[in-house]
Amino acid sequence: MNFEEWRHNTRAWLFHFIGNETRAYEEYVIAFRHNPTAEAARSLGAIQAKQDRFKEAAHWFAEAVRLDPDNAETWFNLGFVHERAGQLDEAIAAFRKSVELKPIIDRAWYGMGMAFAQQGNHPEATKALEEACKLQPLNAEGRYQLGMACFHSGDMKRTRATIIELKNMDSKRANKLIKDTGVHDFDDLITELPF
Repeated sequence: MNFEEWRHNTRAWLFHFIGNETRAYEEYVIAFRHNPTAEAARSLGAIQAKQDRFKEAAHWFAEAVRLDPDNAETWFNLGFVHERAGQLDEAIAAFRKSVELKPIIDRAWYGMGMAFAQQGNHPEATKALEEACKLQPLNAEGRYQLGMACFHSGDMKRTRATIIELKNMDSKRANKLIKDTGVHDFDDLITELPF
């Protein structure tokens, strides 16, 4: 083991532990220079993402997947920061790789669906969000987004079915979905709430 790398990684961890992200970042950079590891790159990416520096975070997560290309979680993180930076094509590619490596990562399916929706590709958003909802059947937000993707795809039958599914788990959210479609086709599904 490289003593300098170990020393700076340890210092970075300690600074991170006490909440000094700036010093932690500096120490991880030095450790990475001594020995470029995926672990150090992931730590650097996480610090940048926490500070909403998504393009910088993408750089570090790209380094991490270069060094450890079979890590599905890192591919998800890369997709997440690309999506936050508005780099939707890159986000979708990273989310795809994440689910290719580990198909049960529901948040990667969800992220892919949201990125497709932002691009206006609602049929692809629907497919990805359906996978997310299969993996997390009680996720009301995922079901809401699926309903919106179905609606924007012009699939009124699937939109109705999604509203009914959502109504069974979260009536308030189902009502919001009905309202947010902006049409009256689903008014018969509105739940009168006591509050």
